Formats: sequence, structure tokens, C-alpha cells
Amino acid sequence: MTGLQTDLYEITMAAGYFSAGKVQDVATFELFVRRLPPNRRFLVAAGLQQAVEYLENLRFRKEEVEFLRGLPQFAHVPPEFFDYLTGLRFSGDLFAVPEGMPVFANEPILTVRAPIIEAQIPETYLLSIVGFQTMIASKAVRVVEAAAGRAVVEFGSRRAHSPEAGVLAGRAAYIGGCAGTSNVASAFRYGVPVYGTAAHSWVMAFGSEEQAFRQLQKLFGPAATYVLDTYDTLEAARTAARLGRPLWGVRLDSDQAIALAHQVRRILDEAGLHDAKIMASGDLNEDKIRRILAAKSPIDAFGVGTELSTSADAPSLSVVYKMAQIEISGIKRYTAKYSDDKQTLPGAKQIFRGSTGDLIGGAWECCPPELGSARALMQPVMLRGQRVQELPSVKEARERCRREIALLSENHTVGYSREMLALAEQVRHSLRPLQV
Repeated sequence: MTGLQTDLYEITMAAGYFSAGKVQDVATFELFVRRLPPNRRFLVAAGLQQAVEYLENLRFRKEEVEFLRGLPQFAHVPPEFFDYLTGLRFSGDLFAVPEGMPVFANEPILTVRAPIIEAQIPETYLLSIVGFQTMIASKAVRVVEAAAGRAVVEFGSRRAHSPEAGVLAGRAAYIGGCAGTSNVASAFRYGVPVYGTAAHSWVMAFGSEEQAFRQLQKLFGPAATYVLDTYDTLEAARTAARLGRPLWGVRLDSDQAIALAHQVRRILDEAGLHDAKIMASGDLNEDKIRRILAAKSPIDAFGVGTELSTSADAPSLSVVYKMAQIEISGIKRYTAKYSDDKQTLPGAKQIFRGSTGDLIGGAWECCPPELGSARALMQPVMLRGQRVQELPSVKEARERCRREIALLSENHTVGYSREMLALAEQVRHSLRPLQV
């Protein structure tokens, strides 16, 4: 973790805040998604664990401070600023919805309240880590839903946008409901179940398919899975049938899964291998999975790679990090943005979830009376720079995702509380900062 994992303007603003004597001003920033991507009814919050670890370890090493000191942009910055950076640690508060929780547009996923420089510098990292994992977890929900109870394994590390993105994609996909990942680092770090045996190169490394399959069977026994379409798919299925047990099953890694799966199933069944599974992989997504199942293809599991690890149909989120209020010498001023298509509402917020919808209210509200009974979703995670609750494991986040999605009504609505709307109206028409 390094403070340099940020955009330059975060640090130039930090230098500006320092020079302007605003180091003690306490700012509240909220991270949220402006608009849901196409084909997304909701998003699934993910990435909180990495966000907390970043804030806990935020600092600038000596050599990093010297690098900044040498940049031309900082030629006129007071030397005391660089001393300040050397000692910088996050001492603020973090509130968040739990990982695995469904969220909607304009609902805060994270709220950071801290001295303004400590709140400003994390913007880039938090947007990246939360935005990416939320995007992948939300895509995973769609893929898992399309699979209609059949296992989905995340296979996309080799097509992810970096090796680390592959690791985090495996984590986020598991939160979104996948059975596991092919990424070993994701399994090691986060306890995500890991799957995989051999690729086409394994088959090509031997003199015959039978020899390649036999070696897998000898080594892995009931976990052995044979990829069938290196040469002739149906002949490979017959070879697998001759070898018999032990094996887990076979994998079809081609666009011909619909056409071939019925024949492969017949070959396995005629050999008495009724319990052998058929996995499909190869450029799959939720739409292709639905077509495969609509054709009543006897597929038992799916490996989904590129389309999942890059969320190919919606590869980015309109995730933003905006100031909602600032305290200067103990006086609170509510802040908002009013430019077209980018408007925000002032004041720190809470999400209240009822049985049929959400209300976005003020953090000071208990529960808006117009909603009736409801749960407050934003929870304190860090106070004064210290973690105040244990974060859930990925298994717990995955279970929360499943449970909470099941509770959402088909016509779930999102609105604002009367107090929040009144505050927004008051701030918009005020010529002076509100003081409370």
C-alpha cells in the first residue's frame, strides 16, 4: 500500500489545503454510483475489505515523499507539507454498507469523514477498488441467475485487465454467487474455492488422448476432469467412457456445447457413468448460458471467463466520490454539486431499507416516518482511524448477497426522505453556508 496509488490532483489539492491552512477542516465524502449500467436492476457492494486495509496502511515512504518534492508541480510548495506527508496516517471515520449488500443508484456505498487531506487522497484508490469489485460481483449475480442452480466457476484471470484484477475478480465473483474461481491466489488470500485440472496443452503433450486422460485419472482420481475438444470431441468422450471411474467429469470448451452435449451425455451414460458431470466453457456469458439451457442441453456446470472478469457488457461503473459536507472550525457547511447530469444532494446520508423500497435520508435521521419500519444499511467500520467491527469473510458476504437479493421486491423503489429533500432545497437557495 502506498499513498502514491492516486491521481496527481489529489496530492496537488492536498498541498493546496495545507498551504491554505485547512489541514484541520473535516470533510465528509460519499462514494456512490450515479447510474445503473444497462441490464442491471441493482448492484452488489464489494471491495470493502481492501478499502479498509488501504486506509489502515495509508502512508508515504521517505523515497516517495522525495519523489513528490522533485516534481515541477511542487516547486513552490512549502517544505513543511512534505514533512506532513511523511507522518500522514488515516485518523478518520469510515461508514459502509456490508459487502454483498444490493445497492442502487445514488446510494452511498462508503462514507469517509476525516481531516480533509486524509479524506481527499484516498479518492482514487477507493473508487478503483470498490468500483471494480462491485462491477464484477454484480455481473456474477446475472451469470449465476442465468445458470438456474448449476454451478458457475469464474475462469477469467488470463483475460482480466491485470494479474491483480484477476485475483480480485475471483473474490468478487464468489461474493456474487459463483461456486469458485480458477485463480489460486484468490483461493489462498480469501478462501475462495478453487477449481481446475488440465487444458488442451496437457492433451497435446502426450502421444494420445487416452494416455493424457489416464495420467490425469491416476493423479487426481475422482477430481479428474478431461477437456474433450482438443481433436475430435466425440472420440474423446468415448475414450473417457472406456477409462471409466474415477473421474469428476468432462469439459466442453467450444461454441458447439449445445450440439455436442447431448451426444457426450449419451456416450457417458451408455458406459454407466451417469454421475459424470459435463462442464461448458469458452466465451460464455449469461445470454449464452440461457440459450444452452433453453435447448435443454445436459450441462451441469459452467466456466465463465472473459465476460465475467471484465464485465464485458458493462465494463465500467459511473462511480464517484463527492463531498457532502465540511466542518471548518467546528462550523458545518453542507456541500453539493448542481451541474447538469451531475447533481448531488448535500449532507451525510443513510440508506433506509423497507420491504418494498429504500429511502436515502440524512445520517442524523433514525428512520423516516414515511417508510415505516426499515433497516439502516450504512454501518460504522472505522472510527478515529481504528477498525470497530470485524469484516465478514467472503463466504459470509456471499451468503448475504444471496439472502438480500431474495428479499428485494420485484418493484423495489428508491427515493429520498422529506428531511433530505428539504435540506437540499434549503442549501440550493441559500446564498450563505448553512450553520448548525
